[in-house]
Amino acid sequence: MKAKNGDKVVVRYDGLLDNGEVFESSESSGPLEFVLGQGGVLPAFEAQVLGMRVGERKTFCLPPEEAHGESDPALIQEIERAVLPQAEGLAVGMVLGLTVTREGKQYQVPAMIVTLDERAATVDFNHPLAGKTLTYVVTLVSLNQAKGQ
Repeated sequence: MKAKNGDKVVVRYDGLLDNGEVFESSESSGPLEFVLGQGGVLPAFEAQVLGMRVGERKTFCLPPEEAHGESDPALIQEIERAVLPQAEGLAVGMVLGLTVTREGKQYQVPAMIVTLDERAATVDFNHPLAGKTLTYVVTLVSLNQAKGQ
C-alpha cells in the first residue's frame, strides 16, 4: 500500500545540511506524524513521502526555494539594545521572541542575534534554515489509510 493524500503517516527522519551536520532528527524529537495533504509539513517534504510504502527509506534534497526560502537581507535589522525584551544577558547566537507589527496585526516572531555591541543588536528575522539546501533521510514507519479509501 502506497501513501496518498488523506493518509495519516508516521516517519523517522534525519535532516542534514550540506556539510553533513544534522539539524534535526526524529531520534531526539520522536517520529513525525502528519496527514498527507493537510499542510502539516513542508509541501516538498510531503511530496516526497507520497507514494512511499511502509518500511521504505528514501533520501532527498530540498533546495532553499522548496524548504525555508532564500535568506532575505531586508530581514536583518539593527535594533537599539534598550528596546529589546532583555537588555542584559544578551549574546550572539541567542534567539529572542520579538513582537512585530505587520498590516496592523502584532505577531511574536523569533529573531537571532548576529552582532551585538553596547548600543544595539543586529537581529536576523529569517528562518534559521533559510538559504540552505536540506537533505532528508526518511523512513515510512506506519500508514493509516484515510477513511473511505
